Amino acid sequence: MLKQIRKIFKEVTWLRFISNKYVLVTGFFVIWLLFLDNYSYIDHRVLNHEIEELEDNKSYYKEEILKDKEQISKFKSPNEIEKYAREKYYMKRENEDIYIIEFEDDTLK
Repeated sequence: MLKQIRKIFKEVTWLRFISNKYVLVTGFFVIWLLFLDNYSYIDHRVLNHEIEELEDNKSYYKEEILKDKEQISKFKSPNEIEKYAREKYYMKRENEDIYIIEFEDDTLK
C-alpha cells in the first residue's frame, strides 16, 4: 500500500511538487499571513475601507463648516438675523399675523 502511494507521488509531478516540505511550509505561512494573523490582508482591507469612509466624512464636514461660516458672516447685521428668524422659525413682531401657505407639491429641501 505504501509503495503504491509513493509510486503515485513519483509519477504525478504536481503531487510531487505539492508534497515538497518547502512548498508546504511556504503555503502554510502564506495562508497564515493572509487570513489568521493580526495584521492579515483581510483586516487591512477592512481598515482601509473605514479610513476611506472617515476621509469622506471629513471632507463633508469641512464643506459644512465653510457653509456655516458664510452664514455666520451674513448675520453681522441685525436685519439679517431678523430675516433669518422670520423665515426659518416663523417669528413675528407684535401686532403682526403670519399665514403659512403650503402647497401639496412643495417639500422642504
